[in-house]
Amino acid sequence: MKSYRPTDRLPVTKKEMEDRGWDSADVILFSGDAYVDHPSFGAAVIGRTLEAEGLRVAIVPQPDWRGDFRDFKKLGTPRLFFGVSPGAMDSMINHYTANRRLRSDDAYTPDRRAGMRPDYPSIVYTRILKELYPDVPVVLGGIEASMRRLTHYDYWQDRLKPGILFESGADLLIYGMGELPVKELVRRLKNGETFNNIKDIPQTAFLTDRISPLPDDIELFPHEECLKDKLKQAKNFRHIEEQSNSYRAQRILQKTGNRTIAVNPPFPPMSEKEIDASFDLPYTRLPHPKYKGKVIPAFEMIKFSVNIHRGCFGGCAFCTISAHQGKFIASRSLESILKEVRTVTEMPDFKGYLSDLGGPSANMYRMKGKDESVCRRCKKPSCIFPAVCKNLSADHTPLLDVYKAVDNLPEIKKSFIGSGVRYDLLLHRYADEKINKSTHVYTEELISKHVSGRLKVAPEHTQDSVLNMMRKPSFEHFYRFNRLFDHINNKEGLNQQLVPYFISGHPGCMEMDMAELAAITKDLHFRLEQVQDFTPSPMTLATEIYYTGYHPYTLEKVYTARTQEQKLNQRRFFFWYKPEFRKQIIAFLQKTGRKDLINKLFSSR
Repeated sequence: MKSYRPTDRLPVTKKEMEDRGWDSADVILFSGDAYVDHPSFGAAVIGRTLEAEGLRVAIVPQPDWRGDFRDFKKLGTPRLFFGVSPGAMDSMINHYTANRRLRSDDAYTPDRRAGMRPDYPSIVYTRILKELYPDVPVVLGGIEASMRRLTHYDYWQDRLKPGILFESGADLLIYGMGELPVKELVRRLKNGETFNNIKDIPQTAFLTDRISPLPDDIELFPHEECLKDKLKQAKNFRHIEEQSNSYRAQRILQKTGNRTIAVNPPFPPMSEKEIDASFDLPYTRLPHPKYKGKVIPAFEMIKFSVNIHRGCFGGCAFCTISAHQGKFIASRSLESILKEVRTVTEMPDFKGYLSDLGGPSANMYRMKGKDESVCRRCKKPSCIFPAVCKNLSADHTPLLDVYKAVDNLPEIKKSFIGSGVRYDLLLHRYADEKINKSTHVYTEELISKHVSGRLKVAPEHTQDSVLNMMRKPSFEHFYRFNRLFDHINNKEGLNQQLVPYFISGHPGCMEMDMAELAAITKDLHFRLEQVQDFTPSPMTLATEIYYTGYHPYTLEKVYTARTQEQKLNQRRFFFWYKPEFRKQIIAFLQKTGRKDLINKLFSSR
């Protein structure tokens, strides 16, 4: 492995800055995560991107926000701006369970230590920086900024909150993947523009006292009106989601008090050259040496994995991926992927096995519209729900080429697919026989060569009424894929397991739906392990339904389990086989006249 130099990483201390001969930095980043210099960690990506623009960049990971704020003072004042990110997860999902119980560990912190970041670090860090350095601009980024950029429901406080710019006092917000907007910001600053006058960079949002609406602007209902009328909040969400999924989006405006949050349209999807440039930056792919002897679980999970694309056109109602990364797929070149794989093989503890060659959805690499002019006019959040779009080219051949090229490297013994697979893309019958052939070959290749004993898939539920609310395909697809999985395993003499993910308590899901799920999965001989209660995360369709009680697209009322008792009554059906749940389940089924399900679940046959 190549020798390691202190200057190979971004400095985190004054001493490391001095080792580089710096008396100050141009940009100082504050992150709620430990510093891992890896393309899966946002602060590293933005830091390396800024460094490639010729800037001096330092980073303060997991600063102590209590006491005298010494971590916020130790690197001094940046020449251009502070950058703030809560980390790779929304801090509240990181901190709390679906039952609002405080978690005892943190996967993005050395040795899982809890309590190393506050709730809402974007707000806490920014307020401290503004108190200490009122004249230095602060730029927000990351998932927390993306999903909270406008009025949003916060499950942990059980209330509607204004856009995060309003609460934090930051000067600018970058949403989505931040390389392009932050590079444009730096370019404009280098050209002599004043920070506070820069208001038109795509994929940014700002707070202003006055703004003149443009003819194409979308003006949402003000925050205060949404507080009084949940139907207005539901109507707002449809605009937000449609613009998030539009190639040519419109600017969005929303008043909060006497001020207005303006959200500029996003950049077009990253080109191959642009996404390659980000992944090809000189990451060490390692945690900072100050964590030596400690384990950072989030890093260990992706240590020997390679991300080959961004974006997801699934549009699942409960998922934040498309709202943050976009629905359009941005794919890396084969050369860039192979370059990173070779870097992974040089790591001292690499044994020849790649844990994942994947992305948000493992098998969307290079997929796009046959006629891209059609895509540019489309606002739909999903390209595969309620049916696979006729304009979608779901050719798996480029992905097969990636697998083949990686597996041909002499240092690779096996490459696995750890990311979730969209099996509805594999089962759909396309008009183009070439695509049908590619999905058949891919399915065989995936199951026979790239499963590490267990293949993750996400049917999420068994009942079509719930699946429609989730924007997921019928469970009939899972039956078909399960049979295909077993067939290929038998043919190849393999003993592999299909691991399905399921959710309880999702909007539109009733207790009886969970009873049906229990009976169906029992028939399939599943003892469910990958299950979760629905957790409302900001700015998803499911969360808006949960809070408002309305479906934003139909404006019809939708039932959702909201109390802890209602949630537990649904969740227990995942574990019908546990003695402690049997009495309650039988009582419910007797009350609802479903003796047939009692027999299915508890008969000795």
